[in-house]
This record gives sequence, C-alpha cells and structure tokens, in this order.
Amino acid sequence: MGSRCADMDWSPLAISLKTSLVATAFALALGVLAAWGIQPLSGRLRAALDVLFTLPMVLPPTVLGFALLILLGRNGPIGKAFLALGFRIVFSWAATVIAAAVVAFPLVYRTLRASIEQIDPSIPNAARTLGLSESGIFWRVALPMSVPGLIAGSVLAFARALGEFGATLMVAGNIPGRTATIPIAIYFASEGGDDRRALAWVLIVMAISFIVIFAMNLADGRSRR
Repeated sequence: MGSRCADMDWSPLAISLKTSLVATAFALALGVLAAWGIQPLSGRLRAALDVLFTLPMVLPPTVLGFALLILLGRNGPIGKAFLALGFRIVFSWAATVIAAAVVAFPLVYRTLRASIEQIDPSIPNAARTLGLSESGIFWRVALPMSVPGLIAGSVLAFARALGEFGATLMVAGNIPGRTATIPIAIYFASEGGDDRRALAWVLIVMAISFIVIFAMNLADGRSRR
C-alpha cells in the first residue's frame, strides 16, 4: 500500500485545490453581487432572477455540462469570442474553474441572500437617514453583518467545487496534469479496476471536506460569541 501511494500521481490533488479555491473566489464575488442586487427587486423579476441563480444547484451535472459546452464551445457565443482572441476555453483548466464556479455559485448566493434578509430593516434605513449611499450600506452595514453567512457560503461552495465531476468532465475532459481533478481520478481509477487508488482519493477528499467544515464551525462559533 505504501509503495502504491508513493507511485500515485498527486497532480489531481493540486488541480482540485487550485480549481476549488479560484472557483470559490469567483462564486463568492458573483454571489455577493447577486444577493445584494436582488434585494431592491420584487415581483416576477425577482422571482425569475432567483430561479436563474438557483438553477445550477438543481440541474443534473450532465445537463449543466452540456449547456456550458454549448456556450463555451468553438461554435458557442462565448467560446467563439475567445477563439477570436486565440484562447480556447473547453478542455482547458479555465473550463475546470468555470464548471466548478457555476455549480458553487448558488450555494454562496442563497446562503448570503438569507443572511442579508435577516438584517433588521431599521438598521440600513437608519444608515440612509445619516446620508450613507447604497454601496456604503452594503459594504459597511450589510456585508459585515452577514459574515457568518458569507463564511458558510464560501465553505459550502469550496466543498461543492472540490466534488464537482459531471460538468467538469464534459467541458474540461480528463487531461492528466491539467484538468484531471480528484473526482475524475476516482472515476477512472474505479473504471480501471484500481479500487485502492480510488479509495485513497476518496479518503483524501473526505479528510479535506472534514477539515474545511470543522474550521467553518469553529469560525462560526467565534463569530457568534
């Protein structure tokens, strides 16, 4: 077992961690903007945007991967634009990040939206009477008061990005050293009959997820105190 671990290609671990961190950063930035931007809206527009922002969380990975493939492929609107600039998105590390960010985004959005909606309306209203702009209210009032939700959303997004498989395989493929993440390594190791290697990757993912969630609980407990 020791020699087998020594012979393992550890690039999926580095790719997964790097992808998850970058994807979480993108999901966090977009989730914060979406959660705050939807607050003033009401009616059908708010409902439609809420469904759109939540959709990646409920769509099957293959459906989401196919949709991304249409958008990012060489004939897609986004893919064609990047090809004109000399950059291909599909089957690259960028596609891995995009797939992970898309599936992680709803977790940040919904968690942070719930945190913002729990803020007493009298607090931002008081800030407005004191002359604080909407952007100032967001940065100096709403966001600091939503830190627990921000932390929880970020951790959940990281864990979701770490475990992303279906959409990543469709838009990024299995390119060793470039797009082969841990879930992809688990799948192909299992398909190849190498159950020990697959089990080793499963245990690594479980350990990382445990550490991340444990750290989130510690941070949440401190913020509450």
